[in-house]
Amino acid sequence: MTWLETSTDNCSIQRTLDLVGEKWSLLVLRDAMNGVRRFDDFRRHVGLSESVLADRLRKLVTAGIMRTVPYNEPGARTRHEYRLTRKGWELWPAMIALKQWGDRYTADPEGPSLEVSHSECGEPVQAVVICTAGHGALIPPEARTRPGPSARPVS
Repeated sequence: MTWLETSTDNCSIQRTLDLVGEKWSLLVLRDAMNGVRRFDDFRRHVGLSESVLADRLRKLVTAGIMRTVPYNEPGARTRHEYRLTRKGWELWPAMIALKQWGDRYTADPEGPSLEVSHSECGEPVQAVVICTAGHGALIPPEARTRPGPSARPVS
């Protein structure tokens, strides 16, 4: 079976994009990965409406990518912060890869607006593709794709 003969109904990329592929969701994740926790901070920094933000946060929580944690400001009602779960943090390499591509092709002439570096040595981090045996960094011609165990023919 070739790729064009394979159904995309259960494609992992498609399912991932259903959860996080919308622009506002990715920007909420970007901010969460940079320490933003509270609804009003997300709204102000990402710049979207309360209803859209509430919808995106609800979807991310329902998907198990974020979780809510209650907090109290003195004299105020209990509110909730939004924190990434382990599942959410596992999107970090994908976010680094998007940032890396954007830094190369869309950054201002002065450079990127955000730098991510290794806390020990201070050098920039980058996303690379390796095989599970540790060979890498791989380039596309060094990898091959084939239908996986759940591949089904196009119906």
